[in-house]
Amino acid sequence: MKSPISPNYQAYSELLLLAAIWGASFMFMRVGAPEFGPIVFATLRTGIAATFLIVCLVLFKQTKALKGYWLKIFVVGALNTALPFALFSFATLTLTAGTASVLNATAPMFGAIVAYFWLKDKLTPSAAVGLIIGFIGVYLLVSDNIHFSATPTTQALENNALLPTLAAMLAALCYGISANYTKKYLSAIKPLALAAGSQIAATTMLVPLSLFFIPETLPSANAIGAVILIGVICTGLAYILFFRLIAQLGPAKAISVTYLIPAFGIFWGALFLGETISLMMLIGGSVTLIGVALTTGLLRRKKVI
Repeated sequence: MKSPISPNYQAYSELLLLAAIWGASFMFMRVGAPEFGPIVFATLRTGIAATFLIVCLVLFKQTKALKGYWLKIFVVGALNTALPFALFSFATLTLTAGTASVLNATAPMFGAIVAYFWLKDKLTPSAAVGLIIGFIGVYLLVSDNIHFSATPTTQALENNALLPTLAAMLAALCYGISANYTKKYLSAIKPLALAAGSQIAATTMLVPLSLFFIPETLPSANAIGAVILIGVICTGLAYILFFRLIAQLGPAKAISVTYLIPAFGIFWGALFLGETISLMMLIGGSVTLIGVALTTGLLRRKKVI
């Protein structure tokens, strides 16, 4: 007897679930990073995720899959985990969860730029237009909170979105570089092993640095809960779910989760953190996503016959 739920329907349901999980990660950063500090929060996140994924490696008997690849794994661990996790944790000290999730969605756009210059991939006219539109969208998204002043006040500096936005964009660039590096050097490794290895490598790099930023007071139960949830669910479990989607739908369709994450990032931030959803935020976010879609080829101009 066949299951009443078709495989494709189930896979797309899981795609929606993954977007909801990854969208929630920005909310958890908003809760936990201010108390732990960006570096310690990122370290705990990778450490918890690494522990979870190591258990999965043992269960699926893939512990030997990383042999001979550790140097390249450390590069991916730095670019795909350690740096972006710390940068986004810093960015969310100022930016809302919704804004950070939209900036995270520019990663495929940066991936296309890196692929053009490094791997010599073709950049179509539509993709080039998409890059311009995407960066305009980013400016619109944060324009209300960017201040340029010769003598800024302390409060203006704390609320200025310029540096946090640059940090988030740098994190997205790291994702873009990492994706191309993985494609070039690590495509032979099984995804679960690669995910576990990158988390282990990132934790190894972050732990010594985190010793200089240990919080002076014990974080609250909410902050501790946030780091546990982001480590287990939004990092460890999300990787497993993503790998299932790649197997069921293929890489091209699985990566479309990127376009769904901002909707959930904005929704969770508004629902649980009381973040305001402004008209400019919606406009800027929409323009950014259109730019990303054009750059990655999700939207293409139809040829005129």
